[in-house]
Amino acid sequence: MDYLIKTPQQLAQILRGFRKRKRLTQSETAITAGLLPKTISALEATPDRSRVESLFRLISALQVEFVLRDQTGTSAPSSPPDW
Repeated sequence: MDYLIKTPQQLAQILRGFRKRKRLTQSETAITAGLLPKTISALEATPDRSRVESLFRLISALQVEFVLRDQTGTSAPSSPPDW
């Protein structure tokens, strides 16, 4: 299932939901992600203050994907644009 995320708080809620559905504690998730439990807590509570690297470690530990789509409806290239 895809989720439309427009705010850091929405992202935090969805990531927390993934963690809970997998029946993982913050401590267990932290071990898998190579982070401290307080970092997982911060990502779920105040994501706007978290580091992008920590976010990607959490995403990887939860075995979910981070996908960006163009809002115009055009298909996204498989490689980054050449800006």
